[in-house]
Amino acid sequence: MKETELRLRIYGDKSLRRKATAVKKVTTDEKNLLEEMAKVMYANAGVGLAAPQVGINKQIIVCDAGKGLYKLINPKIKKRQSSCFMQEGCLSVPGICVSVKRPKKVLVEALDEFNKKLSFWAEDLLARVIQHEIDHLKGKLIIDYANLLQRIKYRKLLKESKKKL
Repeated sequence: MKETELRLRIYGDKSLRRKATAVKKVTTDEKNLLEEMAKVMYANAGVGLAAPQVGINKQIIVCDAGKGLYKLINPKIKKRQSSCFMQEGCLSVPGICVSVKRPKKVLVEALDEFNKKLSFWAEDLLARVIQHEIDHLKGKLIIDYANLLQRIKYRKLLKESKKKL
């Protein structure tokens, strides 16, 4: 990866709507990207960040729901248990919160930064954050969970906030 600083992408940026490509093998580039993504996430007081949010079209996420940093490559949800609604915000959709129904507990499979397979159960906030970030890998945003009237309202708010920048 080049020695450039990653920039957080905001609603309207086309990179947020692209489906990310799978990583075939974890190299030094991906390891460096994971480190830089974690810095961006923490600098913006986030709990998760997907590579498309910094303009990189790879299936890579980082998250920290309060119990340490997770670095996941090609993450997949294999099993789901229970579900609940919860308000979610997003670094790429500033100022907007949407009530999203998601499983409370999920079995996650991914590669780690050393190209080793991981499989673990995530619960509560960690499960929600991982699912939210996996949505980003599919080009899906929290605004997509809102009903039509809410989406119209949110888009208007987001356009107005962009004008102020």
